[in-house]
Amino acid sequence: MPIAVAGTAALALTACTSGGDEGGGGGDFAGETLEVAAAWSGAEQENFEAVLAEFESQTGATVNYSSFGDNASTVLGGQIEGGSPPNVAMLAQPALMQQFADDGVLIPLSDDTLATVEENYSQSWVDLGSVDGTTYGVWFKASNKSTVWYNADIYDQAGAEAPEDWDGFLEQLQLVADSGYAGISVGADVGWPLTDWFENVYLRTAGGDMYDQLTNHEIPWTDPSVTEALEVLASLWGNAALMQPDAATRTFPESVTAVFGADPQAGTVYEGDFVAGNITEDGNSVVGENALFYNFPSINDSAPSVVGGGDVAVAFTDDDATAALMEFLASPESAEVWVPNGGLTSPNEQVDTSLYPDDTSKQIAEALVGAEEFRFDMSDLTPSAFGGTPGQGFWQIMITFLQNPTDIAGTQQQLEDAAVAAYGS
Repeated sequence: MPIAVAGTAALALTACTSGGDEGGGGGDFAGETLEVAAAWSGAEQENFEAVLAEFESQTGATVNYSSFGDNASTVLGGQIEGGSPPNVAMLAQPALMQQFADDGVLIPLSDDTLATVEENYSQSWVDLGSVDGTTYGVWFKASNKSTVWYNADIYDQAGAEAPEDWDGFLEQLQLVADSGYAGISVGADVGWPLTDWFENVYLRTAGGDMYDQLTNHEIPWTDPSVTEALEVLASLWGNAALMQPDAATRTFPESVTAVFGADPQAGTVYEGDFVAGNITEDGNSVVGENALFYNFPSINDSAPSVVGGGDVAVAFTDDDATAALMEFLASPESAEVWVPNGGLTSPNEQVDTSLYPDDTSKQIAEALVGAEEFRFDMSDLTPSAFGGTPGQGFWQIMITFLQNPTDIAGTQQQLEDAAVAAYGS
């Protein structure tokens, strides 16, 4: 999305002259003050401030935190235009990082920080933090949107188990259906859960490179690779014996309650790791006991793959203290301050997974860092008119397809027409 920011020449970004070392948060930065901004508030803010406090204790620097809430683009754009951006900001949108990089207001990672990132992260995360071959970002927090949640009581009663692949997935849902429950509940009233379904299937059937091309509209939605993914989805969505009825009018929270509520109607629900929060809020099932998950199934022998999101640290100032903070955030030690408290899944491969507070959060993290293919949520990377607006574009067309999964060609043409309108090409 376009962001109104001043050009590089207008920025009053002054370098510190501390002379400290650039490494692992090391160096003596007593007297230095850093400003850090992110969206987090409440418990997330408290946990992140504990991370920053560890950096302070190691370096002598003072770090002030502020939250921009859901207004990262507006708040940071205004600060940049005024010549006073934070030293470091956490961004949840790769497109925003790319826009800031294109505007020349981000500082590339130092050689030491880049080496730390390459040592601790898979190439997918390095690439996600890069723009045009230059790496600007350190991915500190991640989400796993490739988790299929199931009611273990219902699965046990049905003799079902976690599947290995898509065919096994359909077989297990049939066992659940045969036991008297719907195999799966889908909540699609606004459409975004359906785009997540598509993204997971497409990544597994087409692979990461094609996923990137489709995301950027470098290939059309009428491409045969999209046909294949829709055919896979139709094998489930078109099977009334497996699906809980009325999916198109059910909300996402209602789909979770249908599986884990006081009177469950279905055995399975797909969505991201945040489902755990919905289950806990609902209060009728216990995550890690009867509320469990398995990884989104492999399709055509696809490698372990994850679709997700996250928050990436970027720097706006070029000085030793900022570089040291960026390198600290790329280290496993920084994440390990927060991990035991819950609420953080780290994409850093070197984080000690035994520190996660329960088996479920550990399993989520291990699936994330063990993924051979990781891709950011596609709809979050596309123009909002296509991928993020209720009642139109990707969201609405997938609802229409859910209601009539036999019309694959028509669905593809609708998606292509919407993409052309949104992307302008």
